[in-house]
Parts: sequence; C-alpha cells; structure tokens
Amino acid sequence: MDPNTHRGPEEYGEQGGSADPPAPAFGGAPGGSGGLARVVRLVSGPYLVTVNPVDGSEIEPCPPGERPAAPGKLDPQERAAAARAAAPPLPPGPPGSSAHDGALEERTEDIERLVRLLSRGRSVRVTGPSGSGRTRLLDAVATACGDLAPDGVVRLSGYHRTATDLLYALFAAVHKAPQHRPDRPELLRMVAEIGAIVVLDDLEFGGAALDELLDATPECAFLIAATPDVAAPSAGSHLEEVFLGGIGRAGCVRLLERAVDRPLTDDEAAWAADLWFESEGLPLRFVQAAALLRQRDRTRSQSGALDDGYGLFPAEPPEADTDAAAEEHPEAPLPSLGEAAAPAPLLASRLTEAARETLRFAVALGGELPHQAHLPALTQDTHADAALGELLACGLITPVGSHYRLAATVLDQLTAAGYGEDAATRAHTAAQHYAWWAGHPSVTPERAAAEADAALAAMGVLTGSRESGHASTAVLLARTAAPAFAAALHWSAWERSLRHGQEAARLAGEVAEEAYFHHELGVLALCTGSIDRARAELEASIGLRGVLSDRNGAVAGRRALALVTDRSRAASAPTAAVPQLPAAVADRQPPAPKTPAAASPDAVPTPAEPSASGPAG
Repeated sequence: MDPNTHRGPEEYGEQGGSADPPAPAFGGAPGGSGGLARVVRLVSGPYLVTVNPVDGSEIEPCPPGERPAAPGKLDPQERAAAARAAAPPLPPGPPGSSAHDGALEERTEDIERLVRLLSRGRSVRVTGPSGSGRTRLLDAVATACGDLAPDGVVRLSGYHRTATDLLYALFAAVHKAPQHRPDRPELLRMVAEIGAIVVLDDLEFGGAALDELLDATPECAFLIAATPDVAAPSAGSHLEEVFLGGIGRAGCVRLLERAVDRPLTDDEAAWAADLWFESEGLPLRFVQAAALLRQRDRTRSQSGALDDGYGLFPAEPPEADTDAAAEEHPEAPLPSLGEAAAPAPLLASRLTEAARETLRFAVALGGELPHQAHLPALTQDTHADAALGELLACGLITPVGSHYRLAATVLDQLTAAGYGEDAATRAHTAAQHYAWWAGHPSVTPERAAAEADAALAAMGVLTGSRESGHASTAVLLARTAAPAFAAALHWSAWERSLRHGQEAARLAGEVAEEAYFHHELGVLALCTGSIDRARAELEASIGLRGVLSDRNGAVAGRRALALVTDRSRAASAPTAAVPQLPAAVADRQPPAPKTPAAASPDAVPTPAEPSASGPAG
C-alpha cells in the first residue's frame, strides 16, 4: 500500500518526474523501512539539536552561523493554506454530502452575540455538553470573524494539549519558523505581538493554566469551547461565559426533516418528540436519529422490489412517497426509544463491513480514528477509505483537531455491544502498520505528527498489554515515530512516545532501546529547561549503555551531560557570587534580618531554575 494514498508526491517535496531519489526515512529503528536514517537539525532556544534516530539526538550550544533569522509572519494566503492542511480530511463524495454540512438550527442569536463580543476584543468561553454542536457553532463564528483582526482567525485544538503546547501552536500558525522552536522568553515576546481571533475547541484545562495562556496573548480575542467537566476559569480571567444547551423541539424536527429530505409522518413526529424530551434536544442525537430514519427508508425501499421472482427491480425510485411505502410495508418499525437513545450498535449493524471494521479499530485505539488513507491497509478492504463518509453521515464520529474520533458516548455503546473484542490484536496490527508507515521514505515528519493521537493510542494499549510481542511492537513504533514527532516540533507527542517506549522497553527487556529512550528524554528535558530531570535521564542512559559497551551512545550521552553540568553551573553562578558593596554604601544598608527569609510570611522565594511540570510543549 502506498503510505500516502490520496496525496500526490509534490505534497511531500518531490517534483513530478524528478529523477532524484526520495528522501531517506527515519528508519534507523530496528525493523524500519530499510532506508538510511534521516538526520534533522533544528534550533531550540540556545541549542542546536540534531535528531539522530540511531544513537540518539545530539545537543550543543547553537553556533552563531546556525542561528535562524527572526521569524516573519505568514501572509493571508499562507495562513489559509496552513489552516486547510490542519483541518480534518473530508469524506469522499460531493461537497455538502456530509450530515454536518447543513444549516445550524436555533443558533443565529448565539452566533451574532459571539461575533459582537469578539469584535470588541472580548474573550468568550462556550460551555456545553458533548453533542451540543459546539464545534459547528465555532465554525460559523470563525467564518463570520475572518476580517476582524490583523492576523486573521487562528483555529487551534485543545485536545490533549497544555497551555505551552497551545502557545507554540499559535506561534507556528502565524509565523514562518521552519526547524525553529524559540525558548520561552522569545516565545512569549512573539505571541504577545499576535493580533488574532483565536478559535480554540476542545479545551481541557482552566484555572491558572488558562490564565497563563490569556495573559501571554494580550492582543488576541479567544473563542473557547469546553465541556462542563473542564475546570472553570479563574475569577480574574474576565472571560465571558456562554452556556450552550440543546435546541427546541421544532428545531429538532426541522433538523430531522432536512436530513431525511422529506416531511415526517405522524408516528415519526411523535417518536421525535419523545427523543427530544429524553435527549434534552442535543443536536448530535438527532443527526444519529436521522441516520436511523434513512436506514429505515432504505429497508422499506428494498422490500418494495417488484415481485418478478428475483427482486431485481425496485418498485419505486428512492424519492418515492414514503408515507405510501410505510402503509404498504409496515414491517420496518421505528426504532424503540431505547435504541434511539443509544443508537450506535443499531447504526453500525446496517453499515458496510469495512465501516464496522473501522469502528472496531477505533474502539481498540480508545476512540481515535486513523486517517482514511490507512483504513484499506488496516481493514484489508481496498474501498475502506469510503467508510469515513458513512460514519460521519451517521454521527458516529466527530472532528477533533486534524483528525476524527468516536463521538460522545459511542465508544461506551460499541464496547458494550462487543466491538471491543480482540482490541489488543487490532491495536497490535495498527502499531505494526504505523511503525512501517512512519519510517517510509515518503512520509514527512509533519504527516507523521498528524497521526500522533492514533499512534500514541496504539502504544498505550500495547504497553499495558501482557501478550507476547506486544511490548516489543510498542518499542518499535515509539522508536520510529518519536524522531518524526521531534523533527515536526510536536514535542508533547515526542515526550509521550518516549515515555511509552521507555516503559515498553523495560517490560520487553530491551536494554539498548531503554537506554535510547532515556537519552532522548534527557535531551528533551534539557531543551525545556528541566536540568535535574535531564541529568537523571542522561545518567540512566549512560549507565545502561556502559553495561552494553555501547561506545557511540555513551559518548553522545556524556556530551549532553556535560552541557547539563555547564547549564547547572551557569544557573547557580548569580546566587553564588554575591557582589560586595563598597564600605561607605554598606554602612548605610539596613541590618540583615536575624531570622531566615523563609520564616517571614511576606518573604519572596528566590527564583529556582525552570521546571517542566507538564508535557513538553
């Protein structure tokens, strides 16, 4: 299978008809694609980092000649192209064929209010339960706000992201800075100058972390969407709060009629009223209910074939009057209220086998859906990429960031229906596939990073599995994907993959690989300013490589450890060398307190070295 299905070679830097060989892969990991290891050099703050998939990344002070130029800003066309690249893939079929492309119901006043607040520079948090249509609302507001800010509208996803991750994502969405990750002071200076409407969906934190994000971006107006279980903003955040609930009964009926492209019968209208009461008017439930009605219409249409002995000819075209069909063929009853309240198993049972197998993989990966280009290889069905359209039309999946995952409560419903059987086996299959794919010569780091959530989910499942060979496959996937995540500057995914790999290598008894992951974690910690953690990781790596007599790896580790020692000395130098005041000035100084500073309730602690309390940004 071509690892870049539906993507031309020009998207990956290869010109059509060029005789040049493809770029070598990251395949330095055992079992990779067999190409040479691709070494990537990038600048992180004051350091030059050489991502080396074989012996481990090297880090050194950045020479003056390697310092990148000051980042410039993307122009509107470049921002638009970057936004399209970061959007989730569209399903096959004509535009507007998705169930999510219809008009919003009963949200006009909400849209106008949000646009009005953002135009005044106010930031807003929209809180609503999963399935209330928050993402659709944000899409509509983003379209209406396109010309309000000098840097336009920036779409970000808070899914599995920290405040630091989002600051770097905002920086990358506005600036041209290839292979450059500024240190925190420079990052804060750059994002403070961004003037944009920031549309942030699926935020997972509040409180002080949200304050940090807002304080760092004073020229931005934020439109944030979160579920009610996310921590509330602090009292001083000055965020406008908007709660998004369900829509009215009439709106739900209109949504159903538009989705099935016909008026509802009296029985269907009564059924919809019961469902509206039970679901509190959540739009997602009615997208799924419309899919149930469309499946029912197809069943009745098929049962109405001409009685020619073979059932080859439909008695009525698809657009025939459904009320008449219902009277002729009452054997297709409406789903019960219980089936409509938890419709995922019934909807799935009427989909193609490729779509059902795709759902099994999504369940195995904790709800994460692989990109549609991977589905034919995973499901062994050459037409499986069309499953994305089926699942989206049924409301079983929802966009999140640059990919899709199972919609709210669908994972639990499918697991209860038995779709989680052999989950570990399917996660193992997905991990093997991603390990091959991420090491393929044509796959860029950015493309690999776009699949980070699915790949990390596979690593997590296999690391926790005790079946033979699963831990080793997790090591292989982490070994192949981690350098790509690092080179793509998706460092939170880099850290998570390294930690999965280190634990899996420990379980599998692969000491050399465990040493590699410790080394990479040490380099990452040094880049993010966590000196103590960097020292501990590098010392662990050097010790393991010493046992293995891995001379090259040990040398790389000692070089990094020497840089940690230098950094630690530089950090402690200002406090160790206290300048002596002239005697005449010292005589005028107030006497020093006789009690330790820490004993005073008003004492300000001495600043400590930076720490990386959360995942690397």
